[in-house]
Amino acid sequence: MTVKAKLVLGIETSCDETGVALYDTIEGLKGHKLYSQVKLHARYGGVVPELASRDHIKKLLPLVRGLLKDTKIDINLIDSIAYTKGPGLSGALLVGTTVANALGYSLKKPVIGVHHLEAHLLSPLLSNPNLKFPFVALLVSGGHTQLIQVGGIGQYKLMGETRDDAAGEAFDKTAKLLGLPYPGGALLSELARDGDASKYPLPKPMINSDDLDFSFSGLKTAVAHLVQKLNGPKVRDPKTLKADIAASFQDSVTEVLTEKCYRALRLDGAKSLVIAGGVGANTELRRKINEKANTIGCKAYYPPFEFCTDNGAMVALIGALKINEGIYGANPFDIKPRWPLGA
Repeated sequence: MTVKAKLVLGIETSCDETGVALYDTIEGLKGHKLYSQVKLHARYGGVVPELASRDHIKKLLPLVRGLLKDTKIDINLIDSIAYTKGPGLSGALLVGTTVANALGYSLKKPVIGVHHLEAHLLSPLLSNPNLKFPFVALLVSGGHTQLIQVGGIGQYKLMGETRDDAAGEAFDKTAKLLGLPYPGGALLSELARDGDASKYPLPKPMINSDDLDFSFSGLKTAVAHLVQKLNGPKVRDPKTLKADIAASFQDSVTEVLTEKCYRALRLDGAKSLVIAGGVGANTELRRKINEKANTIGCKAYYPPFEFCTDNGAMVALIGALKINEGIYGANPFDIKPRWPLGA
């Protein structure tokens, strides 16, 4: 029996990126578009929720039109619309659900609310469709650093999480200490490539703890004290000094994340490890994870670099997976700014 393909439009508006994508349940990703608000928020040193919401309103429908034009797909061929239901900024989420439900109503198509973290968690399926359940996942996205046991779609068990700052937050805050512009996490990683990671032996918080939890606020404080000791309240010059601190910091974070992943794999007995979220694009983390995975006979999976941060493709993917599971249904203005994974 021939299985009929279904086409899903994905909409992502949880924070400061407006993303849309079209995903075919048989052919895979047909196309995607992404608009980042980084320049808009840079002058404020962080995301301003009201500005984010207003910008989503301006950009979302033009992005959808552009996507349909580029893929040469008629809007009436869409079988369902998936949108990010939460967690995220309330106003930003409302833009996504309003547009998704308006399209669903006008096209008479079902609308699916997607969990933002679930979308990140399963995003490696975009480039690894043969990845099999179960597996262990490290989710390092935004304010989240979690180790999760994944038994299948919707089957998630928390193994460990951060007790304070997430890894991504620690990267951004440390970058600010080094005088790097917003958003600084990716810039810090680039700077670290030119540094000596052994120059400053920074702490590796909770690396030897008996659990799978994390803590990075103390590491950030250690960097602040180091910066103050070496060159006053801000590190200015030379560039080598900044690079060495960046490399030492990155080494500590990636070492902790790698060791905890290794421990989670041993406890769970899984042979597959997924790394998802913005910090998952860090090349040093990938290098260490791959090296460790090889020594214990496991394989690590990652989303493509372009899909590590927020995007519409991962939302459309979850919509497609839920279509196959027969899961439908969403109500207008149905959002969950706070929404624990698995709840």
